[in-house]
Amino acid sequence: MTNPFPPARRPQFTSPLRWLLPVVLLLFFLAILFWLPWQARQMESNERQEQLIADTLWVEQTIRFQLARHEESLRTLGADIGAGHLGDAALQARLRQLLRNGRELRRVLWVDERGRVAASSDAGAAAAAEFGAASATAADHARKTRNAQYSQPAPQSGNPHAAPAALLMDYHLPLFRGERYLGSLVATYQVSSLLDEMVPWWFAQDNQITLLDRDDKVLARRAAAGPGHGVYTHKRALDLPGAAITLFTDSVKSAPRLLPNLLVGSVVALSLGLLWSLLALWRHISRRLAAEGALRQQMSFRTAMENSLVTGLRARDLEGRVTYVNPAFCQIVGYPPEELLGKLPPMPYWAPDVMAEYQQRFAGVLAGTITPQFETIFQRCDGVRVPVLIFEAPLVDKDGRQTGWMGSILDISDRKRVEELNRQQQEKLQASARLATMGEIASMLAHELNQPLAAISSYTTGALNLLGRAADSGQPVDSALLQPALQQASAQAQRAGQIIRSVHEFVKKRDAERQPLSVQSLVDGIGALIELQARQFYVVVQTDIPAGLPPVRADRVMIEQVLLNLTRNAIEAMQDIAAERRVMCLVARCDAAQQQVTLAVVDQGHGIADDVAERLFSPFFSTKAEGMGMGLNICRTAIEFHGGTLSHRANPQGGTIFTFALPVAHLK
Repeated sequence: MTNPFPPARRPQFTSPLRWLLPVVLLLFFLAILFWLPWQARQMESNERQEQLIADTLWVEQTIRFQLARHEESLRTLGADIGAGHLGDAALQARLRQLLRNGRELRRVLWVDERGRVAASSDAGAAAAAEFGAASATAADHARKTRNAQYSQPAPQSGNPHAAPAALLMDYHLPLFRGERYLGSLVATYQVSSLLDEMVPWWFAQDNQITLLDRDDKVLARRAAAGPGHGVYTHKRALDLPGAAITLFTDSVKSAPRLLPNLLVGSVVALSLGLLWSLLALWRHISRRLAAEGALRQQMSFRTAMENSLVTGLRARDLEGRVTYVNPAFCQIVGYPPEELLGKLPPMPYWAPDVMAEYQQRFAGVLAGTITPQFETIFQRCDGVRVPVLIFEAPLVDKDGRQTGWMGSILDISDRKRVEELNRQQQEKLQASARLATMGEIASMLAHELNQPLAAISSYTTGALNLLGRAADSGQPVDSALLQPALQQASAQAQRAGQIIRSVHEFVKKRDAERQPLSVQSLVDGIGALIELQARQFYVVVQTDIPAGLPPVRADRVMIEQVLLNLTRNAIEAMQDIAAERRVMCLVARCDAAQQQVTLAVVDQGHGIADDVAERLFSPFFSTKAEGMGMGLNICRTAIEFHGGTLSHRANPQGGTIFTFALPVAHLK
């Protein structure tokens, strides 16, 4: 193949392109060589300045904290003085204690309203307090404003030409009892001691610390390692009410210098760094390719796992916008992902009649008061309602910041159907138990109804005979003879009707309905049935129900069934004991603390053995030959339905006490 370029002309075309990149790299390398030393020097200088600023702020906070501690101690002492709790000896002790706690304090005085020293930390203090002009001004301002004030530092009284080390600063705390001025507590600081006592030694070794007034005049200075160089400095106001004092720090460190062999070292370091960078880049690219391959594999695995889940997953951002849904969630709500992703509430799967509940819960999510677990209803696109159980958890990124919420949604339609089926089966079981109970007392009902029916027959026969004789004799009927017979017949008919109605109300099927009921009405409702069973075994029934007992919130039929089962067991437990001990008692008490009414069925029977007590509430367990073993189990279920617990204990007089509690009804 013929070369289209002659050999002599090819170098002229390629040489500029071949050298351009190396020249650019060389210039870039030289620029870095000159830039790095300067940048390193700047960084070191900035670091030293930032460290000085941070240390100065720390020292300023230390001084303010110590002064604030003294201020708080003086306020506490002033409160005790104003309340009159301190005697002279106790006051002197407190003042001396303040002086011992702070070596920067020169003295502590209590100056009364006339300007005389009422108490002092110095035993030989003058009777009248003498303060400089600045201190007197601060004292007057503190009294007028009722706020504590610092005086501007001034020379010691009587020596206006004293050295700066002798400058003093007074703190005036006015004392009032109501509107009456009681004087002031005055704490005197030596300004130089603020630096000597409050500035740590390590900071003084590296810096010259100076206190300046508002005109930058030196009030105090500490230079343990000599004067500062003026390269790294910082000023910070001490923010004392009434006094303008600035903390000025000057580091003894000089500006950083460039090393003589820095250029050579930089060349070697940059060369090694370049080789290391190439190796690191090659290794990084290899690891990145491997990581990307592993990430693709993990994404494929996670996608397959999420697609196989039966739990719906939904992710939302901080505004409630849907950012992710899995196929299980789409199957639950009946909407494809493209109709859900990116949408803000209200959502298409929200049921219209519970929209307010959704909005309220969503507002709670945005406010950060999200409920971790709750039940609600979703409405599919075809209108079918789906009960769901939702678990919410915050989504957190790698930096620990919350970016949204992740929700796990479970379709609990099958669970709801099972619960409804169990509820229906329980109702049927309770109805069967009531019918079985009625079957057991059918013979007693026949005997009990035979008496009122026979009495009705006798009274009506007598009335008919009286009417017949009156008709045969042609005499009018004597109403005085006829009326008592008819009244007795009516009373017996009502008695028989009451028995029939009690049985009918007890065995008829109905839905559970909680309502306010009095305990006395519950006992009266099944009183006839209890009396029938008690009469068969010659058991005396006693009730102890206080008149002022509050009503309970319960289902009448369920509680009547519990009482009838417990009283029947109590009556049967006493059939083999002496007749004089056959006493069953129904006791009701109110527990105001628990807002409950406790009912107890007390018998004096044979009691319950330990091995029987362990299985007493188990289904299909019975100590009776003809029993089904469901009575106590149904009783416990009914009481737990009302939020209580059925328990038993031994009766100290012999027998057993069964107890359960019902919630008190709060009537509006």
